[in-house]
Amino acid sequence: MKLLRSVCLLAFAFASMNSAHAQASVDANTINRIADEGYNRGQVVNLAQYLTDRIGGRMTNSPAMREAEKWTQQMFRSWGLNVRTDPFEFGRGWWIESSHSRMTAPRPLELRSIPIAWTPATNGAVSAEIIVAPIRHVRDLEKWKGKLNGKIVLVNYPDAPKDDLTPAFKRLDDAEIGKLNTYRQPSFDPERPEMLKRYMELGKEMNRFMAAEGAVALVRMSRAGNGLVHGEGRFYKVGETPALPEIEMAAEDYRRLARLAKTGPVKLEIDSRVHFDDSDVNGYNILADIPGRDPKAGYVMAGAHLDSWVAGDGAADNAAGSVVVMEAARILSALHVKPKRAIRFALWSGEEQGLIGSSAYVARYLAKRPVSTDPVLAKMPSYFWDTYPITPLPGFNDMAAYFNLDNGSGKIRGIYAEGNFAAVPVLRNWLAPFDSLGASRVVAQPTGSTDHVMMARLGLPAFQFIQDPLDYESLVHHTNLDTFDHLRTEDLRQAAVILATVLLQAAESDAPMPRNVLPTQPAPTNPFLYSDPKND
Repeated sequence: MKLLRSVCLLAFAFASMNSAHAQASVDANTINRIADEGYNRGQVVNLAQYLTDRIGGRMTNSPAMREAEKWTQQMFRSWGLNVRTDPFEFGRGWWIESSHSRMTAPRPLELRSIPIAWTPATNGAVSAEIIVAPIRHVRDLEKWKGKLNGKIVLVNYPDAPKDDLTPAFKRLDDAEIGKLNTYRQPSFDPERPEMLKRYMELGKEMNRFMAAEGAVALVRMSRAGNGLVHGEGRFYKVGETPALPEIEMAAEDYRRLARLAKTGPVKLEIDSRVHFDDSDVNGYNILADIPGRDPKAGYVMAGAHLDSWVAGDGAADNAAGSVVVMEAARILSALHVKPKRAIRFALWSGEEQGLIGSSAYVARYLAKRPVSTDPVLAKMPSYFWDTYPITPLPGFNDMAAYFNLDNGSGKIRGIYAEGNFAAVPVLRNWLAPFDSLGASRVVAQPTGSTDHVMMARLGLPAFQFIQDPLDYESLVHHTNLDTFDHLRTEDLRQAAVILATVLLQAAESDAPMPRNVLPTQPAPTNPFLYSDPKND
């Protein structure tokens, strides 16, 4: 009997906790009005078309990104929101005017390629014989000493193509979503920062070595097949610009060059016309607010990153998330909501370089971490490492919830709970109205590499939505195929309606969203692990 009584009391406690949130749920009529506004008078498709077709790819601090920053502010203001920019130190702007590469011997052939971001121009077409000099470690450089003068250097092993047995386009079924509902224990490896350091140093050292040896330019092989190229680069800071031009070449074209080089001389011509912009080293997050009724209640927040790479138009990554956030703001403004908590909409910059914009927001308003004592790590984005102790700032308790969109344009299927067990029943309650839209699942697994991570790492209630993958990872992520045609507009409408509703639920809730614990320095998950130098 005592056991039964304890179970009943525990069940009552959980029911009471849930009812505190359920009582504050947005009334059904308001949810219907949100759906009506989003589905019948929605603007998300128009916003997506303008941002992708007209503005295009948006490298942080590039002219296109500056245009996107101005346009998004204008749109938020036109809907009646309070708008401001939030600057953070970034580095150089960079953009592509034009580029091409072609084989000139043993026969003429146009090749598919893109300049590597933040590498210098060729200053006109350069032509030279190629040499295949694969580099995986700094120790590999020495074997090429005295062999690179006057050459265009191919720096990757021409790995053989692999069978692709997975479908290029995919929507999740219930069983696949169910597999995500498995708790993944945290893992901490104190050696990880050292591996990252070696990876970062390799790129710098390789370009420096090749330039000293008299190489003309470097060519990298695309990590994807089917003619896809990316152009990702990482040396955006002032004073870190590589000495040599670099291009990324489609895997099939790269392999052709490498095969021909085994049988005789191969000559390549590269013309990379790129430009740096040092007029403003700051990046800018765009913040837009709907004021709350209670200044002491804090705010809830939705965010997506506005920056992108430029092989394509940055459509699925992440114009999709950005315009859904904008459309949610428009919908709520059109309904003239006056929520208890303020609702903040954030369009982040510098996400592609390591969540730099959202990290700057965290460091300015939410919490501080000590700067790493390692000089190499101290220069890297804080996304790649954690330091302790965490010192909450006065604004730490103001953020009541954060919701992020950054997995393409696939429709919302639910939300990752990010290890916040106490938040699960609350999230289920808020998503319950959207079961017919396939969007009611709350799963235990965390997800990374998006702007919610920097807040979740503080124990704040910060979440990323589960989305149908479509062809996001298989084809469009960071590639030349990331254009408007790969968006699914009906999914964007669905996501905007759900995001607007969840935000309003969080803003009106009587009780704030449950938080996780404030993290402290973890112990190594495997204290008996040895580093394997072969994996360096």
